[in-house]
Amino acid sequence: MTKFFTYEERLDLQKFLKECLSFKEISRRLDKNPTTISREVRKYSSQIATGYPGFPFNACKNRFNCRMKKVCGRECSRKSDIYCKLCSSCNSNCPEFVEEVCTARFRVPYTCNGCETIGKCTLLKNIYDAEHAHIKSHELISQSRSGLCVSEDEISRLNKIISPLVQKGQSVNQIYINHQDELMCSEKTIYNYIDACLFDVRNIDLPRKVKFRQRYKKPDFKVDKGCRIGRNYEAFRAFMDKNLDTAVVQMDSVIGSKGGKCLLTIHFVECSLMLAFLRDANTSKSVINVFNQLDKVLEETVFNRLFPVILTDNGSEFSNPKAIEYRQTIPYQRTSVFYCDAGSPYQKGAIEVNHELIRRVLPKGTSFNNLSQEDINLMMNHINSYKRKKLNNRSPYETFSFYHGEEVLHKLGCAPVAASDIMLKPKLLKK
Repeated sequence: MTKFFTYEERLDLQKFLKECLSFKEISRRLDKNPTTISREVRKYSSQIATGYPGFPFNACKNRFNCRMKKVCGRECSRKSDIYCKLCSSCNSNCPEFVEEVCTARFRVPYTCNGCETIGKCTLLKNIYDAEHAHIKSHELISQSRSGLCVSEDEISRLNKIISPLVQKGQSVNQIYINHQDELMCSEKTIYNYIDACLFDVRNIDLPRKVKFRQRYKKPDFKVDKGCRIGRNYEAFRAFMDKNLDTAVVQMDSVIGSKGGKCLLTIHFVECSLMLAFLRDANTSKSVINVFNQLDKVLEETVFNRLFPVILTDNGSEFSNPKAIEYRQTIPYQRTSVFYCDAGSPYQKGAIEVNHELIRRVLPKGTSFNNLSQEDINLMMNHINSYKRKKLNNRSPYETFSFYHGEEVLHKLGCAPVAASDIMLKPKLLKK
């Protein structure tokens, strides 16, 4: 009877919790101890602040009888609402806010998955989600296995034996042969401690090791190819056949110098407008942060209208599609992500062609480390004001404004540039 859960078992557990089965019954069906089930649910459940359709998250005890208005002052953007209790910012701005905590979250089964009133609850909820639980458990296991398991006293003892001899010019192998009974560890372990700078001596004090070329280290991050199941290019074409009038947004990365800052590019195919966002590293988290920020700036309705479907490549930075597709508030789904086939950039050819304009200003090999987001916005304003023959001699800025309005462009940080002032040369960003 193993304590570890597979992804399939976690999916079953999520289903059983929704069916309101007891831990004892769940343990019988999964062939695990009831205590193991209880520990799994309490450890890997997520706290989610959500309301229900038409009502945002609101954990105030007075929410049913509250008649307060204009809680956040004159800057309110939801003036059409009758009362502030219908605003998602109510709890954070109201001086009379008193938090109500649902005590059912602290009793068996410790989650709200099977709660009958979850469809009408605006309080903080405990939700057990199989995918989130699986990711959190693997992160915890990985962290527990990282680092060196040794006490300070043991390091001090080994340091007194090894460091003086290394400083005399002896190799680690020589020291290990002569003091094997005293060291009580392997030769490899000694090298690991020196690598970790736990001794007074360093790698530079080892005359042969400094001559060795550093070994190639495989990337720590491995892309879970399962994220692309049901999201490949064939699925994209099937989706578009069913939704013929849906606008497509293409997404890609533009790399500067190796290991430095990079760009996330988002291209609206129907109007050729491109957005670019500077990121410190080419990671999945940085991409998710960009979309969360766009969702916050544009708000749900506009975001869902602008990003109905996203097509991208198979880069590791796009390996968490669910975090891009879903938000924490209702409506949960904000877009649908699909992937091109491997080695087929022509399937998103529009964004690849538009990258040529970026490369006129930022040639390949150029470092982005000295650039700011303001510099990138300036470059994209010049590119988006550049008239295109395929747009009937209009610019992407003008075309996008026709479809979605000037106000949306301002929220995205876009501004027009006069035709006579457009510059697509590296000196545009030289200060």
